[in-house]
Amino acid sequence: MLKKGEFWILTAAALLLLALILVNMGLFMSNRSAQADVNTRNQYLQQSLQLEGLYREMVKALADLSARNQDTQLKDLLAKQGITFTVNPPAAAGSTTPAAGKSEPQPVSGAVTPKDNKP
Repeated sequence: MLKKGEFWILTAAALLLLALILVNMGLFMSNRSAQADVNTRNQYLQQSLQLEGLYREMVKALADLSARNQDTQLKDLLAKQGITFTVNPPAAAGSTTPAAGKSEPQPVSGAVTPKDNKP
């Protein structure tokens, strides 16, 4: 048989263990929720990286189109989105051109640079 003091010590230890178990369960659930959030963000980042090349090509195509057609509205639209570009200067008069007498539009230089639009 347990003495009165031993009974209360064991009861207090049992209550302490029960409290620790409940805290552990709460932390486990919280951790699982945080891991789900991190996994969702990681998936978004991975998908964004896969599409980065496509987005870059789309922006370059729009910049080329704007430069080729001298479309100021498209250039302004790109500028509003933080994308600037420069047009390569025309070739020298003595250089060979693909079709003599025809003026070919000059491609946009490789420096299509988006601004960092951080919120």
